[in-house]
Amino acid sequence: MTETARQPVTHPQDPSAHVLDVTHVEGDAYAVDIRGHRLLVDQPLEAGGKDTAPTPTELFAASLAGCVAFYAGRYLDRHGLHRTGLRVRAEFTMAADRPARIGRVQVTVVPPPALSAQRHAALLAVASHCTVHNTLQDPPEINIELQT
Repeated sequence: MTETARQPVTHPQDPSAHVLDVTHVEGDAYAVDIRGHRLLVDQPLEAGGKDTAPTPTELFAASLAGCVAFYAGRYLDRHGLHRTGLRVRAEFTMAADRPARIGRVQVTVVPPPALSAQRHAALLAVASHCTVHNTLQDPPEINIELQT
């Protein structure tokens, strides 16, 4: 157990803050605990991991796709339309230069087959303004610190 692991992690005093904790499992695998839910992240075999879970970068893209799907689904609900057949696909490529980062993300919304063509633009407009997409468009302040 490392020195940092023995010390309690301090949490923000702001009651509106959302908190998640990440702890080492083994090798390159980590557990992410969020509101009683646990996700795992790892690295692929070719990157030295055991490929037991998605990478953090894959979860980042999945977060965007999931948020777009949620907003699209809520649009459909508000208009009394069924979500059956709604799909969202995200594809990403890494940037060729440094620092290491995603260089491009393509998100494709596949509307339910029953959705009329007249509603496609409105569905896309709502889905394009999901919280994750908005955050990427107007990035938050990010501070990374070491607890001692």
